[in-house]
Amino acid sequence: MMAFSLLPALLGSLSGVLVGFTLGLIGGGGSVLAVPLLFYVVGVPNAHVAIGTSAVAVAINAAASTIGHARAGNVRWPCAAAFAIAGVVGAFGGSALGRSVDGHSLLAAFAVLMVVVAALMLMRRHSGQDRVVRLNRQNAPAVIATGLGVGAVSGFFGIGGGFLIVPGLVFATGMPMLQAIGTSLVAVTAFGVTTAGTYAAAGLVDWTLAAVFVLGGLLGSRLGARAGQALSQRRGALTQVFAAVILLVAAYMLARSFGLVG
Repeated sequence: MMAFSLLPALLGSLSGVLVGFTLGLIGGGGSVLAVPLLFYVVGVPNAHVAIGTSAVAVAINAAASTIGHARAGNVRWPCAAAFAIAGVVGAFGGSALGRSVDGHSLLAAFAVLMVVVAALMLMRRHSGQDRVVRLNRQNAPAVIATGLGVGAVSGFFGIGGGFLIVPGLVFATGMPMLQAIGTSLVAVTAFGVTTAGTYAAAGLVDWTLAAVFVLGGLLGSRLGARAGQALSQRRGALTQVFAAVILLVAAYMLARSFGLVG
């Protein structure tokens, strides 16, 4: 664990605000952002501790964002439950397979996958935000299959699947972006709790830093949810922001995989 002082506390809280804002705005990207922020910005010396601490913070912040979206009526609970359960099952299989593949190849492949997802989201026709999607016999198989697939991909690449959950829900059910974001946060919370529990059991969580990170994240998640609600009123704006963030993170991953950044 790192020695805690004022500067790490400040950097940790500011990083938490950024991660919370991203979760509230687009329903994903928490772990992708949190791990490098804790490792490179806050200065956590152990990468495994950075992952474990970020998992705790992301799970709690995602849960907080879920509450805000639920109050606004953006969470489709049956779809969320089916997707999350299937995703956790898929993640176990994917992680077992991913450990046998070179890490740099995984990073580059995941970045390419994210670019494809962003392109598909931008090409998708916009649907009205007032359309309420419910789990039924027609879409349940697609929700479960997509949950398994996203969970497997997340486990395989060893990176949080938040960026894939929203597109997965959109393509499986046709739900509007704002509902997909709210619903995805249930799965993000479930995945985060699973990961956090594993790392906590191994003693790889800095609880003091996690608490500071969470406090910043709670503020960020509220701001992000409000921004997402405002963007949803503009036709296609939320989808464009989501795709832009995906492309930026994909570019960063490709740069890291080719050694262009540290």
